[in-house]
Amino acid sequence: MKAVMLMFDSLNRHMLPPYGCDWVHAPNFQRLAERTAVFDRCYAGSLPCMPARRDLHTGRYNFLHRSWGPLEPFDDSFVDELRKNGVYTHLTTDHNHYFEDGGAAYHTRYNSWEFARGQEGDPWKGNVKDPNIPETLSGPKLGDLWRQDWVNRSYLDTEEKQPLAVTVRRGLEFIERNWNEDRWFLQIEAFDPHEPFFTLPKYKALYPHVYTGKHFDWPDYAKVKQEPEEVQHLIYEYAALVSMCDAYLGQVLDAFDRYDLWKDTLLIVNTDHGFLLGEHEWWGKNIQPLYSEIANIPLFIWDPRSQAVGRREALVQTIDYAPTLLGYFGVAVPSAMQGRDLAAAVARDAPVREAALFGIYGGHVNCTDGRYVYMRAPSGEDNGPLYEYTLMPAHMHRLFDPAEFHGMELAGPFGFTKGAPVMKIRGRTYLKPNQYGTLLFDLAADPKQEQPLQEAAEARLLQHMVQLMQAHEAPPEQYARLGIAKTLVP
Repeated sequence: MKAVMLMFDSLNRHMLPPYGCDWVHAPNFQRLAERTAVFDRCYAGSLPCMPARRDLHTGRYNFLHRSWGPLEPFDDSFVDELRKNGVYTHLTTDHNHYFEDGGAAYHTRYNSWEFARGQEGDPWKGNVKDPNIPETLSGPKLGDLWRQDWVNRSYLDTEEKQPLAVTVRRGLEFIERNWNEDRWFLQIEAFDPHEPFFTLPKYKALYPHVYTGKHFDWPDYAKVKQEPEEVQHLIYEYAALVSMCDAYLGQVLDAFDRYDLWKDTLLIVNTDHGFLLGEHEWWGKNIQPLYSEIANIPLFIWDPRSQAVGRREALVQTIDYAPTLLGYFGVAVPSAMQGRDLAAAVARDAPVREAALFGIYGGHVNCTDGRYVYMRAPSGEDNGPLYEYTLMPAHMHRLFDPAEFHGMELAGPFGFTKGAPVMKIRGRTYLKPNQYGTLLFDLAADPKQEQPLQEAAEARLLQHMVQLMQAHEAPPEQYARLGIAKTLVP
C-alpha cells in the first residue's frame, strides 16, 4: 500500500472546473474529479500556512492555543507515526516557510526531503546590487521579501527552473524509483498558486486581455482600492498560475496511469485555504472574516480499497487527513488527534461530524454545520484576553523577542501536551475582528455571504462551538474573549 498527497497552497475551489468555474483552463482538475471522491463541504481548520500544517500533522486545531509556529515537542505528527511503523515518508516542496524559524520541525519528521528554492522572497540568491523592480500597485512587503523576490525572479527565466516544476519533477522521480516498492508515503507540496502570481507567458496567454497599468501580481492583504480593470488583471494572473498547477497535476495523474498506481495507492489532492481575489472587497486571507472563498476548500480523494468516485456532502477538515493516512496504513491513531478517518466518507459519503470549527489565532472563532456559518467576534475592543501556549516560541520569520516573555508563566498541562506544562505568553495580534461583529450566514440561501442573519440558528451553532472548544481543550480565556459561557448552551 502506498499514498501520495499533492498539496497546493491558496487554491481556490471556486476557480476550479469541478466546483463550477467555467472559464479557468484546468482540464486536469476535471480529469481528477472523474477519478476521485470530490468533497463539497471540506473546511480549513487553522489558518494560514504553518497553523494549517500543524493541523495536518497533528489532527487537531492549532488556532485556539497559539499563532504561527513550529511543531511542539509533545505533538503527535502522523508522518512520525508512519515512519515509526515502517512506512517510508518523503517530502518534496518549494514551500519556503518550512525553513524559517516559525516552520521548524515539520520537514524533519520525514525520512527524506527535498526543497526547491525561489518562492515568495525566499532568501536564495545573493545579489548586492538592487534588482530592477517595475512600478507596481503592490505595497511594501514584510522585511526584505519584495526585493529578494525580484532577485529570485531573474534566475527563474525558464519553466524547468520554476520551483513548482522542480518540486513536481522530484516527486515524479521518487515515484519512478519506488513505484514497485511497498509502504511509502509521498507528499508533493507546491507553494503555488500562493501569491505572488508569477508565471511565464505560456500560461498568461491562456487569458488574453488588454492591460496597460502598473505591474500587479502580488496583492496586499487589504481592502480593494484598485480600479476594476486592475482587479480583473490580477484575477487573470492568479488564473494563469492555477493553469500551471493544473499542468503539473496532469503529470502526477499521468504517472498514476503509467504505473497503474490506481490499484494500490491512495491519492489526496488538497490545499490549506483559499484566497480572496476581490470578493467582499478584500484581497488575501488573514485580516477580514474568513468567508467561504477562504475557508471552504477543495478536496479530492482516491482510495483504492473502495474505488469510489462522485460528489461527497460529508463535513470534513484538514485535521482529518492525519487519521485517514494512519488508518490506511493500519497504524494506530494517537488519542490526542481529534480528526476522523475519512475512509467511510470516501466509500459511501458516511457522515463525519455535525459541526466544525475554523479560524485564525486572535480572529473570529467560526463554526459551521455545512449549511450555516457562524462567526463569533470578541466581546471587547481589546480582543482579549489572549495568550500563546507553547514550548517553541517562534513567529513566522523570527524567534520571540525577550520582551514578549515578560509576565510569562507556566500553564497546563493540557491533555494533548502529554503531561508537559507549557509557556503561557500574552498574545499579540494585528487582527481586529470586533470591527466586523458577530456574523451568521445561511449558505443555502446566501452562498456569497452577502446577507448576515440574526435568527435562532445562532443558538444551535453556539452550542456546537462550545462543545468543540471543550473537546479541543480551548483555554479559559478564549471563552472570556468571545463573551460566551464555558458551560454548554441549553
